[in-house]
Amino acid sequence: MDIIVFQQQNSGELKVEGVQRYGEGITIRKTVSINQYLPDFIEDPEEFIDADFTADLVLNFLKHPDLIDYLMRLCKKKGIELVSAGKKGSGFTPFTCCGLGRNKKLGEYGETFGLPEYTVKVNNDRIVDIQVVRGAPCGATWDALREYIGCTVEDVLIRLPRQVQYFCSADPSGFDPVTGKSPVHYAGYVHIAALTKAIDRARSEKDS
Repeated sequence: MDIIVFQQQNSGELKVEGVQRYGEGITIRKTVSINQYLPDFIEDPEEFIDADFTADLVLNFLKHPDLIDYLMRLCKKKGIELVSAGKKGSGFTPFTCCGLGRNKKLGEYGETFGLPEYTVKVNNDRIVDIQVVRGAPCGATWDALREYIGCTVEDVLIRLPRQVQYFCSADPSGFDPVTGKSPVHYAGYVHIAALTKAIDRARSEKDS
């Protein structure tokens, strides 16, 4: 699966690293970085984004609204799926990268990255094994698990949200006044919900 990344001021670097580390069968073929000073209003966004590109998927980490709008229109015209976490408009626009739901249109990327999913093995109320089925492209889902084997379920459920928020690359100042959530707090919430679900499933399977 070929992916092109559009970023501004290196805003997608951590996600690119995470996708390259954990995304099997996924190739980030090109990263378009826009790092120069930009005016408040961009009349000709095509001066910054070359329309001559093809890909299976585009990841949008741009910040300037005029560039975001132009890239969304381009991808829609070309029939290329677009993921723009935290943005509004066409394509897939989850609140955070780890809030992306499953969708067949997203191919291997959507199978590996998005709303977190775990498989867990529990023995005597301790975590004896934990695997990531699906996680955040920044790698926080994987990075936060390093110390949990052998820990009690209660301890892990308390510590995981803090660990995820520590590794999370989202902007903590991006508070949404409508939902009352920040991206970092949302990331902690979806991870603890996924782990709780996996633990409940492991306990149920053990008792059956």
